[in-house]
Amino acid sequence: MSAPPRLPDYGSVLEEVRKVRRAGVVRLREIDTPELRRIADELHGSDGELSGGAVERLLRTAVFGIGGGSLQTAAEYTLGLAQGTRDWPPADRRRRAAQVYGVSVERFRKHHELMVLGQIAEQVVALAGRAPAHTAATATAPLPAAHRAIPLFLHGRVVTLTVHVHSVDLLRDVDVVVSPTNTYFALPAAYKSSVSATLRRAGALKDPAGGVVEDHVHDELRGWAARNGTPGRAALPGTVVATSSGALAGQGVRRIYHVAVAVPRPETNDYDVQPADVTRGVTRAFALLAEESRACDPPLTSICLPLLGAGRGGLPPLESFGALWTAVEAELARGAEWDVHFVVRRHARADLIERLLAGLTERAVRADRGIRADRGDP
Repeated sequence: MSAPPRLPDYGSVLEEVRKVRRAGVVRLREIDTPELRRIADELHGSDGELSGGAVERLLRTAVFGIGGGSLQTAAEYTLGLAQGTRDWPPADRRRRAAQVYGVSVERFRKHHELMVLGQIAEQVVALAGRAPAHTAATATAPLPAAHRAIPLFLHGRVVTLTVHVHSVDLLRDVDVVVSPTNTYFALPAAYKSSVSATLRRAGALKDPAGGVVEDHVHDELRGWAARNGTPGRAALPGTVVATSSGALAGQGVRRIYHVAVAVPRPETNDYDVQPADVTRGVTRAFALLAEESRACDPPLTSICLPLLGAGRGGLPPLESFGALWTAVEAELARGAEWDVHFVVRRHARADLIERLLAGLTERAVRADRGIRADRGDP
């Protein structure tokens, strides 16, 4: 019978969480957090080269476990886990967290911050109790995570990608959502289950009885077609059209990028999707993101991608991810600082993405070690 996992000392965990508060997650690899690293390793496994990423993933899971509300929001700002705050100085993060509670910075430091850090530490200790040292007879498997932060070692730096495992309309605080569509930019009926239909439905303004008052996404897309002389004619595969997010703006989603990847087969209800068109479309989506970001206040910084073409388009999930990853990797390889997200509805697909990214990281780490060895670097 396996021994139960060694529960960490709460005081030690709290002290290390305080270190992270002072340093921020951007400097995790520079600070000494042996207890957090041990817990991260037991829960997820880690590589010495990526220990900072493993600890960040542990902390994100712990903060997510708080369960929302002001406490979770303040915890995200306190550690630098909130979008766009990774490199904020500790004083700026503390000031923003104090605003969440509507108190002065000094009162937050003396009272609320102690509560926030304590709750993070409590969640970390609870996660340590779920480590896989439990026996099969006594262990209670945790629910699969709906949000997975995956550190990736890519071209000499660590980036963190997020995989969401839920319907696309549940996304929050992601600036841009990419939506696959056909080359006619004809959206499906709002009651259907595809990504584009779900976004159309979620973006519509409804009356108290649920009736559609304004079909924002659909109407904007039709307006684009009318202005560009394409109504009733197919656009080139890979074309990208931006619309507002309609009612999704209330969830922090600011734009929808409609990527034409599905080519209808004449006189059928079927489509053809070519992986090259997926890559081309995602590449253009990043170019549009860069263009629009400069004109927006605050700038656009994050983008979320479904597995384009893996629904009625017929592409296997592996092939779809490979096609869009080609564009994502090229963008990140040039040093772009976008916050990249993926969204899928099935945990099996999230597992696939996580395995693929883990394999990429392993190969990148080996290659980096080889390069440093050839140069004689330590």
